[in-house]
Amino acid sequence: MGRVKRGCGCAIAVLLLVAGAAAFVGWKWVLPWWRTQPPPASGGELTIRILDVGPVNGDAILISSPTGKSVLIDAGDTTKGKAVVEALKRNNIQQLDYFIVTHPHPDHMGGAAEVFKAVKVLNVIDNGQPPSVPAELVAATQKKAAAAKKPEKPVKPTKASSLTKFYDDYKAGVTSSGAHYETARPGTKLDLGGGALLLILAPSEPFFTKDKMTTGGNEANANSIVARLDYGSFSMLLTGDAEDQTEHRLLTKELELKSKVIKISHHGSKYATSNDFLNRVKPEVAIVSCGAWNRYGHPSQAVLDRLKAANVKLYRTDLQGEITITTRGNDTDLTIKTAKETTEDMWAGRTAQKDDSSRSGFIAYGDFGPPPRPSKKTEQK
Repeated sequence: MGRVKRGCGCAIAVLLLVAGAAAFVGWKWVLPWWRTQPPPASGGELTIRILDVGPVNGDAILISSPTGKSVLIDAGDTTKGKAVVEALKRNNIQQLDYFIVTHPHPDHMGGAAEVFKAVKVLNVIDNGQPPSVPAELVAATQKKAAAAKKPEKPVKPTKASSLTKFYDDYKAGVTSSGAHYETARPGTKLDLGGGALLLILAPSEPFFTKDKMTTGGNEANANSIVARLDYGSFSMLLTGDAEDQTEHRLLTKELELKSKVIKISHHGSKYATSNDFLNRVKPEVAIVSCGAWNRYGHPSQAVLDRLKAANVKLYRTDLQGEITITTRGNDTDLTIKTAKETTEDMWAGRTAQKDDSSRSGFIAYGDFGPPPRPSKKTEQK
């Protein structure tokens, strides 16, 4: 009888040891994993509209959740604010639950002032970084201010102030709207209702500075907000104008980057969308938001070649206009529609007239304009 009791005691000890180990594993690994999982899809419709804010470069993405919450990510160039507002009205959006501005460049922030005037905005999120004005323009502003002899006489706007007017108008709009403002923090989750979740992935500190952009691109873009949208089995990576440096930093973190759809970064710039990043994201669909008049060769042929090699389905706003994605969170119900058909080669990149890198003195302040007029000789031909 004593032997049986001792045997039972050993068995109980083993069971307690196994249970303790299982509890530790659950606490250490299973629970953190479970907490990162998005809620189940409600079955309602999630819609993402990549707005056509061309023919200049720009981004503007409108998300409508299954429960009717609305998110606007960027608002196109200064000249496209009205087009963004028209899209909001067309889709019966009278209130934005979140207005996310990825970074302070006019082709993403320029239309914000018009948005604030047109609809109620509850929450504003940006990266907290002001535009980086070139030192020579700052010096010119200070020199002109010092030369003003009569303080009461209004000083004409300088080139530096006019270059950042889009930012000043945006900040004024945030203040006048009464919206709750916050800076983006990695790990922040925005519950859009019905099982749709938007997770902020970047930027993270330390912020990129000009001296860190050794492989090209520019620091304002590198500090873009990057987010991942999840709804059931659907996922979309929203990359703003993130550069190669941003992608590399994301790859070094323990993040779930695999996504069914990716909004290609920086309008298809050659300084982003690396092979390593694509191999981690493994997208089935790639969307490029760019303008036919951009001077920076967007989308780059090198990027398009990488996407083609990854066997993705490609969509482009410069050739197909507004792109609408709808899903109910199931594997089989993803629908993508374009505003127009195109006969142009989707896989043909554009020729660059300028380089979009800090190393070349890149300044993205409304430097988009229409393409050069053909010469008389060309017209005669």
